[in-house]
Amino acid sequence: MADTFDVVVIGAGPGGYVAAIRAAQHGLKTALVERDKKLGGTCLLRGCIPTKALLESAGLFEKLGKAGDFGVKVDGFSLDFERVMKRKERVVAKLTGGVAGLMKKNGVTVVKGHGRLDGKGRVVVETEGGPQTLETKNVILATGSEVKNIPFIPVDHKRVVTSDSILELKEAPKSLIVLGAGAVGMEFASIFKSFGSSVTVIEMMPHLLPLEDEDVSVEMEKVYRRRQIEFMVGTKVERVETTESGVKVTVGAGESPQILEAELLLVAIGRKPVFENLGLETVGLKTTERGFIEVDPAMRTPAEGIWAIGDLVPTLALAHVASHEGIVAADAIAGKNPAPIHYDRAPSATYTYPETASVGLSEKKAKERGHELKVGKFPFAAIGKATIAGENDGFVKIVADAKYGEILGVHIVGPHATELIAEACAAIELEATAEALAQTIHAHPTLSESMGEAAHATVGKPIHI
Repeated sequence: MADTFDVVVIGAGPGGYVAAIRAAQHGLKTALVERDKKLGGTCLLRGCIPTKALLESAGLFEKLGKAGDFGVKVDGFSLDFERVMKRKERVVAKLTGGVAGLMKKNGVTVVKGHGRLDGKGRVVVETEGGPQTLETKNVILATGSEVKNIPFIPVDHKRVVTSDSILELKEAPKSLIVLGAGAVGMEFASIFKSFGSSVTVIEMMPHLLPLEDEDVSVEMEKVYRRRQIEFMVGTKVERVETTESGVKVTVGAGESPQILEAELLLVAIGRKPVFENLGLETVGLKTTERGFIEVDPAMRTPAEGIWAIGDLVPTLALAHVASHEGIVAADAIAGKNPAPIHYDRAPSATYTYPETASVGLSEKKAKERGHELKVGKFPFAAIGKATIAGENDGFVKIVADAKYGEILGVHIVGPHATELIAEACAAIELEATAEALAQTIHAHPTLSESMGEAAHATVGKPIHI
């Protein structure tokens, strides 16, 4: 006899487990299906959390090298890569255990195994003990994404690695080539440069972090030059060969191709949705030409009783966006008529050194949408707290509508940018003006003063520059 539920969620990443919690909070009998041994999905097991744990170690190691500038004498410190990786595992284990605890607290039934649709109202889970059938009124698909590879690049997880397998290294490489200058590639470039590796980044687009506001990309390029991280933009990889000691990467074409050599090549060109053996055809669902499932603002698919969130749908592929989509889907199933998500108001964050973060429209996109603009920029070099911390790189940039003053976008490069962006998110959600933000008193001395100072600059009355 099949178990019966109101909601079955397939996938226990930040979209799926949050959806399960919210559904249970509405009093819906909920099951969460996950094929990994632990809950948390790519973000917790192979993405956001382990990489940030490595970044924390990398940042501390780099700062120790500058301790003398702060009057602190540190002799004989060194990198213990094995302990770095063990700490990363402890962080992951603690948080996965926390997710499991939340499932128990909220009365969510966890079913371990590969889940697939089996017609309307049925999910079959291939568990260790054999197939288990779940009958349900609603299914939320939240299977996430996996790394994308290039056919001619031989990923062997030894010399050519992905963002998954690089997390299992036993020692830091002496040299690393990173293919792709998006958030993933840039974060790993930053990590291993801090650990002492020689790093080169290759990007096909004209700038590093090509999806960010161009001023942010240009600033990061300046910072990477100062950090002696090599990079090549507007560059294609033509060939990759593995050798006994590493890799040879041929870039460029024509009469003068260039061959780069390193111990490791990291392929970080993006991710693709996971639909393998998901049974979409059993409910009449098809993916689009771009390889996603179309949904309405409530995350409802064209198939009755089937919802999809996160990296399966053509929205921002970010963990926090997936979580919010999970809440919207669960609220809609419960008949709560949730407000649609304004994706322009979702922040992005890259945990390089220094960090970058943004929310809203870039200057270019705002102009493309027909806005007349007022733009203000304020450098961290003029912020007292940044000078105290010895982290003066970067700026806060505000893009505002010239007629009404509404803040359209905020873009940050600098210390703790990923935390500072929260104020900008609230301002944009509340449709605040640059004038209102300028009138907001910010504590001194803090890094958050940069937001107020940028607002003053936006309205044409800069104070400290």
